[in-house]
Amino acid sequence: MWWPFETFLVLGVLLLGQSAWLLGDGIRFLRLVRRRRSCPPGRYTPSATVVIPCKGVDAGFDANLECFLNQDYPDYQIVFVVSTSTDLAYHYLQKRLDSPVASGVIRKARTSIVVAGLSDERGEKVNNLLRGVAEVDRSAQVLVFADIDAAPSPVWLRSLVAPLAESHTTVSTGYRWYLPGASLASRLRAAWDTSIATMLGEHDRNFAWGGSMAIRAADFHKLNIAQGYWTSTLSDDLAMTRAVREAGGKIAFEPRCLVASREESSPWGFFRWSTRQVILTRIYAAHLWRLGFAVCLFNSATFILGLAVLAMPSTMAYQRVGVASILLAVVLLGAGKGYIRTVVARELFPEELGGRGSCYWLLSPLVSWISLANFVMSAFTRRIEWRGTEYELVSSDKVRVLRRASGRT
Repeated sequence: MWWPFETFLVLGVLLLGQSAWLLGDGIRFLRLVRRRRSCPPGRYTPSATVVIPCKGVDAGFDANLECFLNQDYPDYQIVFVVSTSTDLAYHYLQKRLDSPVASGVIRKARTSIVVAGLSDERGEKVNNLLRGVAEVDRSAQVLVFADIDAAPSPVWLRSLVAPLAESHTTVSTGYRWYLPGASLASRLRAAWDTSIATMLGEHDRNFAWGGSMAIRAADFHKLNIAQGYWTSTLSDDLAMTRAVREAGGKIAFEPRCLVASREESSPWGFFRWSTRQVILTRIYAAHLWRLGFAVCLFNSATFILGLAVLAMPSTMAYQRVGVASILLAVVLLGAGKGYIRTVVARELFPEELGGRGSCYWLLSPLVSWISLANFVMSAFTRRIEWRGTEYELVSSDKVRVLRRASGRT
């Protein structure tokens, strides 16, 4: 039978071309990171307010807190927001912020703690952000949003705000960079999530990430983010991305604002987390979800067809060599892009990475299959669990709170 081999040959060459393009894209990402890191972080430093929603006290909370409190920035405020006064983060922040000195360093930021309460109309994090924005100093020219579970560099805030000096830039964003932990699940998370990080660059397809994004206060109000996009949503960053794109604005990616994060979990915990990311994309960026699903299906179908051709008794020897060569080349090109992520991690976070950087390329063949499973699962459910609260994403403009775990504080 010739048709299986000929069909694979066509699909395999296309997959090979796609893999080569992705490797080239990874090389461009590495060059961008190196180029931007070699430049000064910028001198545009208008008054800024950082809004940080908090829930619970996770590992690294204290170290991350000190990073935010001691940014190399002349005038900034931090508004910490919790949902309830019974949250462990509320009491911990009160205790830590009472003292003006931490680790022998005088804190540079003005701080406040706000209790947002709970809402049945939107996600808990978004509700916290809305309450935090309401407490921002009127003098603040820039609004910055961050997550407490990541560790920013001393020039993170300065670097994140600097692109806003350009009038055509609406939002400046960084992204998380997961570092591998001790468990296999942690290393899979690092390999899976950094494959998304390297999609950002100097182009018009960037998306905002809620753990590291900045916008001029005037633009935040002009785009009606609070009342128009965050009123009934679960995803702050995808809603922000949608608002900017609908207004014809630009999202600029700043490599110096890649922030280190690490989290241990079980394999099932990792899979639920990664599936949640894909479900959010399905609801709030359906075009990207359809494209991603199509790419995953194409990749897996081509690979399975190639393995089937190799297993068929009627396959000629030269055909086997051709099929095996294409499949091996695809795997090696994917591992090559994974290795580029290892290089990025070594250059950005040499001390935190340790000797675990090989997971980015060693586990790269598994990432595409995990992603396919994520997409399949996301096609059949709109329910997710996020920090102890279960939600149903009815539509991009409607969220239903199904259950709250009162003990998760």
